[in-house]
Amino acid sequence: MPRSTTASFFHPPRRSVLCAAAALLCLAAGPLSAQEAFPSKPIRFIVPYAAGGTTDLVARTVGARMAQTLGQPVIIENRAGAGGNIGMDAVAKSAPDGYTVGMGAISTNALNPHIYKKMPFDPRKDFTAIGQLGNSTIVLEVGAALPVKNVDELLAHVRKNPGLPYATAGAGTSMNLAGVLFAQISKTDWVHVPYKGSAPLITDLIGGQVPVAFDNLPASLPHIQSGKLRALAVAGVQRSPALPNVPTLAEAGLKDYAVEPWFGVYGPAGLPSAVTQRLSKALEEALAEPAVKDKLLAAGFTPRSSTAAEFDALTKREYERLGKVARSANMSND
Repeated sequence: MPRSTTASFFHPPRRSVLCAAAALLCLAAGPLSAQEAFPSKPIRFIVPYAAGGTTDLVARTVGARMAQTLGQPVIIENRAGAGGNIGMDAVAKSAPDGYTVGMGAISTNALNPHIYKKMPFDPRKDFTAIGQLGNSTIVLEVGAALPVKNVDELLAHVRKNPGLPYATAGAGTSMNLAGVLFAQISKTDWVHVPYKGSAPLITDLIGGQVPVAFDNLPASLPHIQSGKLRALAVAGVQRSPALPNVPTLAEAGLKDYAVEPWFGVYGPAGLPSAVTQRLSKALEEALAEPAVKDKLLAAGFTPRSSTAAEFDALTKREYERLGKVARSANMSND
């Protein structure tokens, strides 16, 4: 009887079995190796605001420290415009591989969707939260020409002069939000005067062209320290380490008042979990570095780290909260 050839079909030669097994192992190891190797090239860190400001300083300071941990350069790319929407849209539309991340904020990822008629992205669906960077401080300040020394005196003044103008660095910004909440809680009548950035605002506040402003503390801090501007209160939950003797607005009598601009790092939606955790850990280590913390605090920025999950939860909470505020005040930037 001739030898059957069916055995070779069901039982391939040992060499074939070994080759097939090796191929399967290579396929299985591919994604793991790619994740273990991350990052294998420079990382682009998009800052959706102009170079030279506080956000730029924060990104460059933290990015340089992250680069040490990750073993690859972290390259800062400023893409300003549309209240931060242009830069964050570039992040949302980038490949979900961890090589493009962005510095999102309370404005871009929580407030803007409620005040712009058209948004190029949905912050609830188009990003992967990586971790929080910290908080900037908004300061309520007056120029030397306005004879008020505290919040009570300012409220008395505006009640005698309804329609008093207050300045901010732009319509639809977190400073604008701070002014809206101040008027709502204090039940006072103000007129918003939006500027194109803090620099012209500060010039006019010092010159007496506008009497009151809500501004980011880092921009105003040197002028407060020199005595050209007077800080009445800060808008955050806690006092600023840069102005320890200046009360919060809640301490000054506006119960439950708090506007605390937060910033953090996002990647595009679909970022692999292992890559997210690698970036999140590098961010956490950077913010824990004493030299980094000291530099940020000196600029009026309070570093505050979080896990990726905690930052994602914060983003979603703030999206809902600020939506209600924006709708009640008819806030718009269109």
